[in-house]
Amino acid sequence: MTGKVTSVNVGIVTEAAWAGDASGRSGIDKRPADGPVLFHTGGVAGDFIGEPAHHGGPDKAVYAYAVEDAAWWETDLGRGIRPGGFGENLTTYAVDVTGAVIGEHWAVGEALLQVTMPRTPCTTFAGFWGVPDLVKRFTARATPGAYLRVVRAGAVAAGDPIEIVRRPGHGVTVGEVFRATSLEPELLPRLLEADDLPEKIREKVRRRLGEVTD
Repeated sequence: MTGKVTSVNVGIVTEAAWAGDASGRSGIDKRPADGPVLFHTGGVAGDFIGEPAHHGGPDKAVYAYAVEDAAWWETDLGRGIRPGGFGENLTTYAVDVTGAVIGEHWAVGEALLQVTMPRTPCTTFAGFWGVPDLVKRFTARATPGAYLRVVRAGAVAAGDPIEIVRRPGHGVTVGEVFRATSLEPELLPRLLEADDLPEKIREKVRRRLGEVTD
């Protein structure tokens, strides 16, 4: 299965009242890069992270969103959304991001990425778009985009192919994880089948299922 990179986007420093960082700064406003950008285990070169406690790090090194899902929002909101408008580093074409299996590997340009988890919408996102009820609407739509870790560092540029080179057999998808943790708790037991799901999320699942107590 092969898709394509529409755009590689890097966050600039934005100071705003809606910024979640205590300093009032956010890196959600990401702009398309002119050329190749290095993806490394810590993230995307030159990308500003305003809230390191909630964004960035090895399990959230890269955030991907599909142009097909963005198109739905353009229609719903009645306005255009440029690449990077979701705060994504990687804008994809012809890749089922919501249907990506947790742990699957993407060969993208020179890099090798691994799908880890869905994105959780936040008030910073709502403030950036100027849509007060965006968190509720984004949750209901349930096309959250995917976070990825960098297995092999390398340069990535617009136009590079995206090839899915490994897909785990458990079949637990980004969309399932998102729905289980936000809309459909009956799906929670299934998430524990995904060994590649970050341990922090697996622990939260076990707690909600009563398997772990304080």
